[in-house]
Amino acid sequence: MLTIHPKDIATGKLHAYLLSAIAPRPIAFASTLNQDGTPNLSPFSFYNVFSSNPPIAIFSPARRVRDNTTKHTLDNVLHHPEVVLNAVNYDMVQQMSLSSSEYPFGVNEFEKAGFTPVASELVKPFRVKESPVQLECKVNEVIALGDKGGAGNLIVCEILLVHIQESILDDQGRIDQHKIDLVSRLGSDWYSRNSGNALFEVPKPITTLGIGVDAIPKNIRNSTILTGNDLGKLGNVDQMPSANEITSYTQSSEFILVSEEFKFKQNGENAKHQAAKHFLVKNDSTTAWKILLSEKN
Repeated sequence: MLTIHPKDIATGKLHAYLLSAIAPRPIAFASTLNQDGTPNLSPFSFYNVFSSNPPIAIFSPARRVRDNTTKHTLDNVLHHPEVVLNAVNYDMVQQMSLSSSEYPFGVNEFEKAGFTPVASELVKPFRVKESPVQLECKVNEVIALGDKGGAGNLIVCEILLVHIQESILDDQGRIDQHKIDLVSRLGSDWYSRNSGNALFEVPKPITTLGIGVDAIPKNIRNSTILTGNDLGKLGNVDQMPSANEITSYTQSSEFILVSEEFKFKQNGENAKHQAAKHFLVKNDSTTAWKILLSEKN
């Protein structure tokens, strides 16, 4: 394993490792105003939400590694502590990337990148019309993390108003992850599209207490077929199926079909692990457990 002490490596190289290792990262498409009132638009991937009451988001324009200069966005919020954080989806990713070009001070990136400015309601910086979610914010604090190239500057933003395009909502009024189609930053030139086959769900173990991987029988826990993710799903149930439930299932037509498909009699325990994995892929942990605990045929 490669082991790196941050002080023993060039900042630029360390920066590259960190960006590739800590990913994907959401993108804060920050809209600010400079001292002359000219709009500025720039993306930052050192960004996340850190509180919902009060609603707080933080992003960090780092000092440039090559010459230790600061970004226009940082200069702008120090002069005028307001910002709009716009979400970035796939439809606008190329224009967003163009806006990250280091245009001279005073250049309007809305115009350069072809975005439509929309007047905000509570702050002076403009919103990006094309963005699916726009957060009007006041800047509560700017925390400098250092004075050398690569040092971050945490811009602590209190969200005053949230704008959401209704076209990205589902029937229950929630943001549909497929419809919003967000993108995120990886290392180097890479991005991730958060939709399609890249999306999957992991139920939060917050309302029930899972039995844990340590409660799984050793022969299942040491399976060469079931992965750590599979064991995590098995350990996230609040109880194993009862003997009666297992017996009832093994007498069902479904179990007979599954046993024939995976050849339980010929291949024994490994076949049952394969069958259980098949159901775990479909997030059916209950059936997977019934198969794993069924008596040998």
